[in-house]
Amino acid sequence: MLVPSRRRLTFEVWIVLGLSLGQSAVYSVVQLLDKMTRAPLAEGTSTLNRSQSTREYFDLTYQLLDIIFALVPVLLVLYFLTDQRQAPGDAGNQGSAFRKLGFNFARPGKDAVQGLGLAALIGIPSLGLYAAGRALGITTAIIPSALDAYWWTVPVLVLSAVRHAVVEEVIVVGYLLNRFGRFGWSVPMAIAVSSVLRGSYHLYQGFGPFIGNVVMGIVFAWIYTRTKRVMPLVIAHALLDIVAFVGFSLFGKAVGLG
Repeated sequence: MLVPSRRRLTFEVWIVLGLSLGQSAVYSVVQLLDKMTRAPLAEGTSTLNRSQSTREYFDLTYQLLDIIFALVPVLLVLYFLTDQRQAPGDAGNQGSAFRKLGFNFARPGKDAVQGLGLAALIGIPSLGLYAAGRALGITTAIIPSALDAYWWTVPVLVLSAVRHAVVEEVIVVGYLLNRFGRFGWSVPMAIAVSSVLRGSYHLYQGFGPFIGNVVMGIVFAWIYTRTKRVMPLVIAHALLDIVAFVGFSLFGKAVGLG
């Protein structure tokens, strides 16, 4: 059986990142520089869910298309992680990318409890960090949703939150830690690079969210190395973003989560 070379895996990782969160990180750095050279960060704003058309059903169409196409890189990494050499009828777990990542419903109750706990662990300090960042002038004002109030606004915001959770946790934690391990990297080094990447594509919000997301990345990646399950991370991340997106849409209060 042929084993992919390190060079081939390196190209694979760059392709995945170039199509997904690596691209987002580059844009985020440029956006940060743009904001910093216009005015102090404290005077800037970062809008996470924007309206894309003044026409209701075209806006809905654009929102859904964005969500659908954002998930394509997730399908790509699941394809890359699926062992094509698995023999038919083999009862082992090594062939399934969903099983490798723990991205399935094998233990829904335990995953839900862990996800809720992680959401509380990360969410409450994040609000404090956002307030501190705003006070120090290193964080922009974050607007979680600028969508118009339609019947579909809340469902779309929930789908957007789930999209962000799936894309980030599957790619930045599950996929990258798998590939970094194949490169022979130590666990601390793999966690550090994964976490800095997570922080970097939030830089457009300022340095406070960068720091907060690096810390979140360290916690999530460390937990993944212990559990080998990405599903609790997806649940926690989705809950954090649902509270931020939907809460702001319904009550108009900015919360510093992305």
